[in-house]
Amino acid sequence: MIIIQKEENFNEWYNEIVEKAELSDKRYPIKGMNVWTPYGWKIMRHIDTYIRQELDCTGHDEVCFPLLIPETEFKKEKDHIKGFDAEVYWVTHAGLNELDVRLVVRPTSETAMYPMFSLWVRSHTDLPLKIYQIVNTFRYETKQTRSFIRVREIHFFESHTCHDSEEDAQRQVEEDFVILERVMKKLCLPYSLLRRTDWDKFPGAYYTVGIDTAMPNGRTLQIGSIHHYRTNFSEPYNISFEDANGERRFVHQTTYGMSERLVGAVIGVHGDDKGLVLPPALAPIQAIIIPIISKGNADTVNNATQDLSRRLNDAGIRCQVDDRDERPGSKYFHWEIRGVPLRLELGMRDIENGLVTYARRNDGQKGTFAIADAEKEAESILDGIADAMLQAAWEKQRTAVQDVESLQDPPEKILRFGWCQEEECGHEIEDRFDLTLLGTPYNDDGYEGKCIVCGKATKKAGYAARSM
Repeated sequence: MIIIQKEENFNEWYNEIVEKAELSDKRYPIKGMNVWTPYGWKIMRHIDTYIRQELDCTGHDEVCFPLLIPETEFKKEKDHIKGFDAEVYWVTHAGLNELDVRLVVRPTSETAMYPMFSLWVRSHTDLPLKIYQIVNTFRYETKQTRSFIRVREIHFFESHTCHDSEEDAQRQVEEDFVILERVMKKLCLPYSLLRRTDWDKFPGAYYTVGIDTAMPNGRTLQIGSIHHYRTNFSEPYNISFEDANGERRFVHQTTYGMSERLVGAVIGVHGDDKGLVLPPALAPIQAIIIPIISKGNADTVNNATQDLSRRLNDAGIRCQVDDRDERPGSKYFHWEIRGVPLRLELGMRDIENGLVTYARRNDGQKGTFAIADAEKEAESILDGIADAMLQAAWEKQRTAVQDVESLQDPPEKILRFGWCQEEECGHEIEDRFDLTLLGTPYNDDGYEGKCIVCGKATKKAGYAARSM
């Protein structure tokens, strides 16, 4: 059973869920570099699949760049290295031989990819260039590590694009938002798009849009980001092209990244005091069948459950029969912890009546449907579960935000307030609240008010929170 309640101690509850649902093993002898266990890795692979589908259908090509980056290339963009110099791992030796040029273990891939982009991009006919990769990145996380949320080896998706103009790069940013919306619908995750402050944007970026979701403890988790670079990287890396008039120009670039934090967000947003609650699209097992066996009917019930499992799997529903020699109650508990969306029960009485009994993991709703209609009914129930989870998650996200009008002690929520966008007032807000100023909404939300520091009229709302 789950010992720690979610509302009483979210952090300890989270750690317990990760362990008991067998999502990750943190006992590997390097802190913050955890082992993906089979169940957790299947969840991550489903996320990767949806990301690949969206990127492939929007004209991106998948690549895989080397892990190591020469220090000479890493240092070409001074703001970038300033943002990462305290977080990178260095390779200094090959065997017993000291390297002439130190190598960086990839913290992110701008400095690995862009020397190659300067070779690939020659003409306006080579643009736009749109590539992505799903790889591991490495950062020396100095804060307390937590599975999926704060780790030192990070499973990471990143897309990189080059364009012939700032306007076309901006169109790519807008396309990224569409891709994001489609992926988040699969994960049933709500999010906000906040344009980061100049002092918190990605090193080297013209602007950064953070993708944040509200966690149950009143904090936010940044699950991704989208960056518009203008020519801030193309100039130092000489990524230029000959335009239609024969003039050489530097490309405009964007990037879009998300990480395994998506798994952490799914755990935190959807889980409950019984364990994990998985959106159907992510669940390694979407429907678990529990045979209800009594004396003398084992063969009949087992044959019926196996037949039902074959039918559902043939219909594209990931299904499994739990035929272990355990009591039904023990099996319920086992699969509830692991967040299987749909439990199906089949006993002799059900078979005689031509019915299947079901229970939804997300809200405990129970009922029956006809065995003859199992494929259609199971699919409909899973769709209903996804819709209900997404709606409930968005409602929690909305109620996690509280408007404030003065610099008083803040509640444990995400705060929304008037901000004039002056850096001095921004730092005052962070210092007084002891929060991180997340930025302003990327899309205009119709806000009108006064800056809570200087009182100047503003049409921009600032958002601040403590982060995970």
